This record gives sequence, C-alpha cells and structure tokens, in this order.
Amino acid sequence: MLRLQEKYQKEVVPAMQEKFGYKNIMAVPKIEKVVINTGFGRLISAKTSEEQKKIYTAISDDLTLICAQRLVLTKAKKSIAGFKTREGMFIGAMVTLRGKKMQDFLDRVIHIALPRSRDFRGIEMKSFDKKGNLTIPIKEHIIFPEVSPEKAKAIFGFEITVVTTAKTREEGIKLLRLLGFPIKT
Repeated sequence: MLRLQEKYQKEVVPAMQEKFGYKNIMAVPKIEKVVINTGFGRLISAKTSEEQKKIYTAISDDLTLICAQRLVLTKAKKSIAGFKTREGMFIGAMVTLRGKKMQDFLDRVIHIALPRSRDFRGIEMKSFDKKGNLTIPIKEHIIFPEVSPEKAKAIFGFEITVVTTAKTREEGIKLLRLLGFPIKT
C-alpha cells in the first residue's frame, strides 16, 4: 500500500496535470491541513463545573489519542441563556494537523475509520465547498482503533475538515478521489 505522500507524487500529480493541464508541478493542488473540531456544549450545559471538567477532560483525552497531537479548548465568546452557556466557558475543542501527522491521520481515516463506521456508503458530494475543501462528519469517535469503546466515558461526534489548495470544487473532488477518499459519484 502506497503511503499518502508517495501516492500523491507518483499517481496524483501526473493524473491532475493531464486532466487540468497544469504546466508546473507546483500548480497541482495538494492537501494543506486537516482541522478536527468538536463541540461539547450540549453535553455539559446543565452540569456542575466539576462534572463539566470531567466531561471535557475525557473528550480532550480521546481526541488527543485519535489525533496524536494536543488540542485547544475553545471558549464561549458570549453568554447565551437559552443554551445555558457563560462567557469564557469551554464549549469545544479543535486541533490542526499538518505534515506527517496529517498524512498519518488521513491514512487512518481512509483505510480504517470510515470503513468501520456504521452504515457508511461513501462521502457525500455535498460535503465539498466551492474551494474544494471537504468536511467529513463523524458521528461516533469510537470508530477509531485508538479509542476503546469499553473505556469511553462519553461518545461524541466531531468534524474533519480537509483543506486543499484547489481553486475550484471540481479540482478538490478529483484530488481527493485520486488520493483514495471513498467519495460517492
């Protein structure tokens, strides 16, 4: 099995140059970064501060295991009574992966996690934006082999956003399809 970087250089670049007519190799779109984020406002909204700390610590530990990188907790910018949030309260977490960690993570997502997810039939075309970036929703974090379902304190979902340097949606779709992402036709 070719690693993601090797596959990109040996197969994707020539195919993209042929399809879109790029003169220079540097003009071929590539994956710039992967952003993983989750919101746990709903899980902690009606809890005491001690219970909230336990929940977001458990979630951040699991997400750190999955991403192999420390994450950043995001705070609420303002208080909203309807959502029972206060300004400065932790309501989410995010991590940005680049380089080797990004490639390893995407390799695990494509070949291990997505096939393990329940009722998975491919990534929807509506998951792409106008610039060719892809956002994959993950309903249960326990599809990753790093997390033991028995030890998981709370099951949560998160989003994986694959940011590309593509200029159009069509270029982004073609790039990720050639890299092996299971995209529906």
